[in-house]
Amino acid sequence: MEKVKLALVGCGNIGQVVHLPVLEKMADVEIVAVVDPDKRKAQSVAERANIGATFTSLDALLSSPIAQELHAVDICTPTDTHRPLALQAMQAGIDVFVEKPISRTAKEARDMAECAAKYDRKLMVGMNNRFRPDTMLLKTFIEKKELGKVFYIKSGWLKRQDDVKAWQQQQAKSGGGVILDLGIVMLDMALWLLNYPEVQTVSASTYKQFTKSVEDSAAIFVRMAGDITFTTEVSWTFQREGDFFYCNVFGDDGAAFINPLKVMKRVHGNLVNLTPAKAQTPVSLYKKSYENELRYFINAIKGLVPLVSTGQEAAKRMGIVEAIYQSAAKKKEIAIKK
Repeated sequence: MEKVKLALVGCGNIGQVVHLPVLEKMADVEIVAVVDPDKRKAQSVAERANIGATFTSLDALLSSPIAQELHAVDICTPTDTHRPLALQAMQAGIDVFVEKPISRTAKEARDMAECAAKYDRKLMVGMNNRFRPDTMLLKTFIEKKELGKVFYIKSGWLKRQDDVKAWQQQQAKSGGGVILDLGIVMLDMALWLLNYPEVQTVSASTYKQFTKSVEDSAAIFVRMAGDITFTTEVSWTFQREGDFFYCNVFGDDGAAFINPLKVMKRVHGNLVNLTPAKAQTPVSLYKKSYENELRYFINAIKGLVPLVSTGQEAAKRMGIVEAIYQSAAKKKEIAIKK
């Protein structure tokens, strides 16, 4: 196909401020429609981006002539809508990109993955930290054994609560709090960096300091095959200045750190700095991660690259997340069923 014809579904912040500007710059992408239940918002976004059609529901879009030429939808809506929207699109023969988390539950995620397989559709889940230039470089160092055998990853992501949407703090809409917002991202990044070792057990504590129905802070401990340990701390409400995102990787021959990227390797008993000279700003890395991610999805639709961050992968990850919530509720370590 010369151009991938795509509809943006959801005109919230991530849709119109992050995804839309990236997609607009792609010469081989034509955004043919905008979908949002708020008609005025959809029309405003469409006018600014010179997009010809707006709809207040995916049903309306799929019932229109535009659906006949539509290749993909980019779903940027609250989590409770992901499953029905994705199923609708895939059953209509349309590929799907859906922002993280894939769904509220592992069952919803499995439904989506099974639908993708049944209708032979591409379903990619947004995990943009895989596409940051610094994490991609870090993965290369790990795969080339520059750090030796990796045995421990310590990570965290702390954000201000005023950056969190109201619907994310409502259990029925979000499915969970900071674990489904930030914890799943850190877990995914660790699994991806290590080429997906089996998770054996999880242990977690959660806190509701300033929220009611969902957790606003969590500490998570994960044991993986190969004697690898992963920990992460995530919060919307830790008392500190500004956001803090980090990932420290320790091997028996070196260590690497994000953010900023720093790579240290043991050579003849001494630690040598292997960090590339050129550093990028956090803002640049954030922007580039979405550019790389959405470009990859478009290339996957065109058959140029294999699909990654699939629905099947995401469903398995959601099973681990449910075990993490179970651990926090029961206050004990939980084994992951194979």
